[in-house]
Amino acid sequence: MAGNTFGKIFRVTTWGESHGTAIGAVIDGCPAGVAIDIEELQREMARRRPGQGGASSPRQEPDRVEILSGIFTLSGEKLPRTTGTPISLVVYNKDAHSKSYDNLRDIFRPGHGDITYQAKYGIRDHRGGGRASARETAARVAAGAIAAQVLGQQGIKVRAYTLALGGVRVSRCDLSVINDNLYCCPDPEAAKKMEKRVQEVRQQGDTLGGIVEIRATCPAGLGEPVFDKLEAELAHGLMSIGAVKGIEFGAGFAVADLLGSENNDSIVPGGFLGNNAGGILAGISSGQELLIRVAVKPIPSIAKEQQTVNLVGEPVSIKVGGRHDISAIPRVIPVCEAMVRLTLVDHLLRQRCSRLTVYP
Repeated sequence: MAGNTFGKIFRVTTWGESHGTAIGAVIDGCPAGVAIDIEELQREMARRRPGQGGASSPRQEPDRVEILSGIFTLSGEKLPRTTGTPISLVVYNKDAHSKSYDNLRDIFRPGHGDITYQAKYGIRDHRGGGRASARETAARVAAGAIAAQVLGQQGIKVRAYTLALGGVRVSRCDLSVINDNLYCCPDPEAAKKMEKRVQEVRQQGDTLGGIVEIRATCPAGLGEPVFDKLEAELAHGLMSIGAVKGIEFGAGFAVADLLGSENNDSIVPGGFLGNNAGGILAGISSGQELLIRVAVKPIPSIAKEQQTVNLVGEPVSIKVGGRHDISAIPRVIPVCEAMVRLTLVDHLLRQRCSRLTVYP
């Protein structure tokens, strides 16, 4: 299967399936000498893992990361450092209930990749979606946590939060309260309404979609013009998340209704007067905050009866059992952060190769 590697210099390859022995990632191109706080890495994993209430699946996975290679603790130091060699990360699956999927062995679930994987490969792992499962994103978060510690040395920070869930949208944005509710929502009142909406839909046997907003500090100059524009590569990374179906930067689709005089971000000696561009001009970061929003689809596994077909094309009705989230939000939030971090660290390293001379 091609397409399992992301990045040009800081390259991440993920592997594994939802109900296999383990999932993991191999990072190649991480600079040597970066101190790695393993507990910080584990805190990132805890934000994504299932079984934490709210809209989450009841599947219980500790998601402890084992680092098999690529780091070494020097004498007298507390934290290990990267050695410049490939970093191998593994997360063992501890709570997979494969029997819950036995009745789906020969049936295509609506909204899932079952039918397309069968069309492409002629074979598929029906247990929880196999490689197409959101379980794969745990490997991305582990790799993104390494990237975060590289970016941290340059003062680059990435933060994401819930902008909307199930039709409930925030009316104010206070980033200091994001960790005070189950939905990583910057509006406490909206968070309460989101919880009520989740419980309503749970009783109906259905699921919800929403919007995640991502902000990142970013130095000017990152991004490669033309085909590897920064927003194109960010879109590549974020759209590779299975639940993400749309993306916009800055003012996004609203620019279609603006005049040029309204859309342009005026520049004064103190900087930009607006950020309709989302921190990117001509595919290169402007030094402003990156502002990105992604549309997250409802989880396709629902308890309601649906129409589909089996392997031989016969019509059948199904109700999808097993343990599933009501919404990909909030667990998709650290995944979004991870893909932005992986993109930015790759472009940071690529920028070091862009010029040898500092022009006046």
